[in-house]
Amino acid sequence: MNKQFVVLGLGSFGASVAVTLQKLGCDVVAVDQDMELVTDIAEKVTYAMQADIENPKLLESLGSRNFDGMVVASSENLEGSILATLAAKEMGIPYILCKAHNERHAQVLRKIGADAVVFPEEEMGRKIAKNLVSANLADWIELSPDYSIVETAIPKRWIGKTLKELDVRRTYEVNVVGIREEEEGRVEITPNPEMPLKEGMILMLIGANEALEKI
Repeated sequence: MNKQFVVLGLGSFGASVAVTLQKLGCDVVAVDQDMELVTDIAEKVTYAMQADIENPKLLESLGSRNFDGMVVASSENLEGSILATLAAKEMGIPYILCKAHNERHAQVLRKIGADAVVFPEEEMGRKIAKNLVSANLADWIELSPDYSIVETAIPKRWIGKTLKELDVRRTYEVNVVGIREEEEGRVEITPNPEMPLKEGMILMLIGANEALEKI
């Protein structure tokens, strides 16, 4: 049986989450008070409806007890997001993710039972800034405030050397979790430590942000 989610609020963040969940094979109910936003997403999700997320009967009418998770993506409507989170918690929805307007809003959401609180604009801003500063990085994914996964071109000083020779874990305090060869379109999840590194390869590294930035 497909996982089922309800997404409340269909701004850019909420709509993106709803459509992506649907593409991943989930059943998605998308809700917003703005009929234009509902119409725009109607053919991209399982079911879309116009409703006020402050309505205490909304989740009950959707049969939300059967949902695997709920995303409250309407951060501008502080009261609505808080009431929806409370209602979802009382109904026993297993996982509740909320978008917060500010840190105070986030604190309230956590206290009333939100399993995760996100600031998508801030998180994307940090990611873009890191990519701008580290121009050689293909991608930077934060795992926590201190640890990340990055994709980066092979540093010039590493070309022709092997992972065993470089002893990356001990010397640089990061782990190589994969190598991508763009020309061949191949990804090695368990790279051969005896294989010489070539120009054009993309390394996938995991470690503390401080160690990654040094590389």
